[in-house]
Amino acid sequence: MEPNWRAVSEIIRRHSSTFYYGSLLFRGEARKGAWAVYAACRTGDDAVDESPNPLADLNKWWAGIERAYTGMPREGWEIALAWALQRWDIPKQAFADMKEGFQTDLNPVRLETVQELYAYCYRVAGTVGLMIAPISGSVEAGREAATKLGQAMQLTNCLRDVGEDLALGRVYLPTELMHKHGVTLEDLRQGSIGPRYVGLMRELAAEARGLYREGLAGLKHLKTGRGAVALAALQYQGILNKLEQSGWDNLSRRASLSGLERVLLLPRAIWLRDA
Repeated sequence: MEPNWRAVSEIIRRHSSTFYYGSLLFRGEARKGAWAVYAACRTGDDAVDESPNPLADLNKWWAGIERAYTGMPREGWEIALAWALQRWDIPKQAFADMKEGFQTDLNPVRLETVQELYAYCYRVAGTVGLMIAPISGSVEAGREAATKLGQAMQLTNCLRDVGEDLALGRVYLPTELMHKHGVTLEDLRQGSIGPRYVGLMRELAAEARGLYREGLAGLKHLKTGRGAVALAALQYQGILNKLEQSGWDNLSRRASLSGLERVLLLPRAIWLRDA
């Protein structure tokens, strides 16, 4: 059954302009494969964040993943994923790891260590890199690069959305780093952005930038879709830069890029693709 690609791409366009614009640099079937993967991931994320009964809907999502992998899809996104699975060896374990990350968000979140933050970023976003890597025809080094970029983008999300996540009972800032910089939960609740908080943000931003450097350096190991992956990563890097320019004011507002700012990143993405 041919998927309804217009409906699948609309899921992406509606939820993530960053990924949608990046996906346009994939060509032919690879673009549809990227859409299929992202639509499946987005549906799981929505089951956690937009449902009145997230555990039940997360289980329904996983049942859909299972159906796609057994060749018996029902929903539109499942049909698209099953279509992609006929063409590429997309690891089911990556979806299982992602489910574990989604389960973390079912309850109030409090991460203790940087290692726990890295693990979370891998589960909910690094896994996307593992899913996209076969579509890009990558070798092991390419899978590692795609995973690191996924982690970098999720870490950027965590830094961008501190205030929004706090309102949902989620604190992704590691307790050990908060203690190191003398930042408390009460500081976050009061929206206090002082030198100690800025120091915490800078340390985590440095972690993200290191992941971006490693990931972008590994783009050469992808056989196709390098420009698409680069453009998505550059857009998230741009959000990180916007955060820094705002003085790390992420407790009361959300950093974002304008349409023009996204377009201006295109030449660099193409340069990275051809480098």
